[in-house]
Amino acid sequence: MHLPHGPRRRRAVRAVAAFAATALLTALPAAAADAAPAAKVDPALSAAFAKADDASFFIVLKDQADLSGARKQRTHAAMARSAYSTLTAHARASQKSVDSFLDKAKAGHRDYWIANVVKVTGDEDLVSRLARRSDVARIVKEQHYKLDDIETADKKITTSRTDSPATGDDDTPEWGVADIKADQVWKQYGDRGEGIVIASVDSGVQYDHPDLVTNYRGNNGDGTFTHDYNWYDPTGQCGTSGVPCDNNGHGTHTMGTMVGKNGIGVAPNAKWIAAKGCETSSCSDESLLAAGQWILAPTDHNGQNPRPDMAPNIVNNSWGGGDTTFYEDIVGAWNSAGIFEAFAAGNDGDGTTCSTAHAPGSQAPAYGVGAYDSAGRIASFSGFGPSLVDGSMKPDISAPGVDVESTWPGSSYATESGTSMATPHVAGAVALLWSAAPSLIGDIDATRELLDEGATDVDDTHCGGTAGVNNVWGEGRLDILASVDKAPHTAGTVSGKVTDKATGVALSGVTVRATDPASGARSVTTGADGTYRLSLNPGTYDFAVSGYGYAAGSATGVTVGERQDLARDFTLSAVASHKVSGTVLDVTGKPLAGASVELTGAPATPVTTDTRGSYSLPRIAEGTYTLTVRPATPALCNGVYSGTTTVGSADLTKDVRIPARSDNSGNSCAPAAYSWIAGSKKVALSGDEDATTISLPFSVKLYGVAYSTTSVTTDGLLNFLAPRVGDYANTALPTVTNPNGFIAPLWDDLTLDRTSSVQTATTGTKGNREFAVVWNKAAHADGGSGRATFEAVFDEATGAVTLQYKTVPDHGAGATAGIQNQAGTDALQYSFNQSVIADGSAVRFTQGVK
Repeated sequence: MHLPHGPRRRRAVRAVAAFAATALLTALPAAAADAAPAAKVDPALSAAFAKADDASFFIVLKDQADLSGARKQRTHAAMARSAYSTLTAHARASQKSVDSFLDKAKAGHRDYWIANVVKVTGDEDLVSRLARRSDVARIVKEQHYKLDDIETADKKITTSRTDSPATGDDDTPEWGVADIKADQVWKQYGDRGEGIVIASVDSGVQYDHPDLVTNYRGNNGDGTFTHDYNWYDPTGQCGTSGVPCDNNGHGTHTMGTMVGKNGIGVAPNAKWIAAKGCETSSCSDESLLAAGQWILAPTDHNGQNPRPDMAPNIVNNSWGGGDTTFYEDIVGAWNSAGIFEAFAAGNDGDGTTCSTAHAPGSQAPAYGVGAYDSAGRIASFSGFGPSLVDGSMKPDISAPGVDVESTWPGSSYATESGTSMATPHVAGAVALLWSAAPSLIGDIDATRELLDEGATDVDDTHCGGTAGVNNVWGEGRLDILASVDKAPHTAGTVSGKVTDKATGVALSGVTVRATDPASGARSVTTGADGTYRLSLNPGTYDFAVSGYGYAAGSATGVTVGERQDLARDFTLSAVASHKVSGTVLDVTGKPLAGASVELTGAPATPVTTDTRGSYSLPRIAEGTYTLTVRPATPALCNGVYSGTTTVGSADLTKDVRIPARSDNSGNSCAPAAYSWIAGSKKVALSGDEDATTISLPFSVKLYGVAYSTTSVTTDGLLNFLAPRVGDYANTALPTVTNPNGFIAPLWDDLTLDRTSSVQTATTGTKGNREFAVVWNKAAHADGGSGRATFEAVFDEATGAVTLQYKTVPDHGAGATAGIQNQAGTDALQYSFNQSVIADGSAVRFTQGVK
């Protein structure tokens, strides 16, 4: 897009710097790499091997995806879909060779598509062999980044606002909101972020904070929430429930500055979603990469079924550290999908020293943000340029970042300082800009230019630059009113009210969605008074209006003209309610007691099945819902049922049979017929914490990787990556700590004495053989009574593995049973410290597609 205003002030400089920075990551010449492979290896990784035999590192591949096609798409959803398709296809093709190499080396790995990197844990010899590969650009040690906030010395956590009490009036703004003139945009343009979705990669968010809950995209508007596609936790810190949390406070605080109600947030009517890329006060490369992928293609809480069409418009990143180029590909991918990113410039400044800004905010492709105080002075901690990464001018812009009050977990409020607090002011400002001028949505360059041109210049050239743009303030102080004033105002405005057709009562929380082929879809929800407002590009739109308890409303072929104000009210008709009941059966067809049954989208409290597996929900309004049934505990092979259910014009009886549980790789388990295979060949294994490697009579696959040997341990493990000793401390699965790449028939602290043994046996003919590894009368190392006899049986014809239990005295109360992949990122757990393993039982694991 070419905008009809002023010259581009920094674009050419940034473009050159961005090219140079990208070259650092991806353009190492093949000849140089072959001649000096050591140059590919991060010095920090070499230092790590001086302290330990193994280390975690990332293989950065040379070949990078061409995303130019994504940038040419017309709508944000189309851009995201194109970028996702291109990135994933390119990663599959370009990573195939190195993955095969790692599998043969018995090295567990996790592949990423957004940056075309592979995470590995291995030794120095493996690194040396990888460095000699022509397809490898660099090998980088895993790093951790910090959340960039500085707590105010007299910080207090309060249950009410200290400077402008929550009155329900968004026109009473926090000082930073007023300083960037966001409140003037509200008044002069009537836009508060409507139809825009902001995401954060941070420590999480308290989703039900009273100043955030209304704007959460997962809020169904009827007292229920859908967290899939709206929340993601790759760190595992929030548990397995899929419910958002914030174990630090930082993420809740930054989100409040972006979208908080009652004057806290810059764009109080924008929607928000979040990825927890930071474990606590720091963020690992692994979690940040997973979060970066989710931002471009949100998934369910298991990380499955990606939906790039649900990608946010904007993502805030209030974290950083070091001088790395590692996150540049993620920034490039986001931008190609039309996602605007803002990064904190860092808090390592001292008010004087130059080149104190850190990555990713100091990288040329990223939009870095410095901080200033309420008196208009640059913050003493704000990072200055020029960038140590690529020499580019940083920060790009500065925003309020000292003594910023915002939301805090516990439905509280806190005052914080840092470039972390400045950055969400910019993210929120972009939401205002795109809401007021929707023709800019997805146009990253034009948006940055408008922010730059609207900023108030501050003359400080002691780190280089000019009065207009320098390495202390960047383009200057953020002024979103000036940027909105300069924006192309071609949009029309559609507004109105949604009411009950019979009573005329205003309906709140109703979704109004407008779709035009050229501009895509945008949606808002009605406020407490039933009103809505959307700024839309000129075009012809179809409107869909939906809310619980009402038949959907619609309007087709609504023409919105340039700068037109169009009124469009909707009335919805209430529908009848009916009883929904049924019976839940487990994977074997038996009644399942204690299972949770709920309908997503209906304000009904989940109910629990009784001893007969029966359930009955409160009366449910006619409509189509998602029925979800979850077993009480993640044990055995009972999976989660989720399916579409339509409540029609009568009571509904809906019986459900739980499917077999599966992992993210498609492996599934189910009870099997018990058919014991006696061992015949003794394995040289004895005592406590012993392990030995045995040959397999036929190739055995685990998570798509074929093996000819496996390590057998006294602790009831079969490990395919390396001999293991000292694995008695069983854990829940998956676990990223070693061991990885294993089958756990009965992982416990076991010992083999003179009464015990481990044997193998092979039965059948070639092509239809079975191979059994048998633990006979294994004793508990702690002296507990009883002995365990169990086995793992591999099926040559099907690739399945069956775990069989002849006698397990404690029924598995202290053991783990299941399988786990080579990277520790995926597993299928049959049980963990649960008394559920019956004598004379068997469970079969069917291999899926890797």
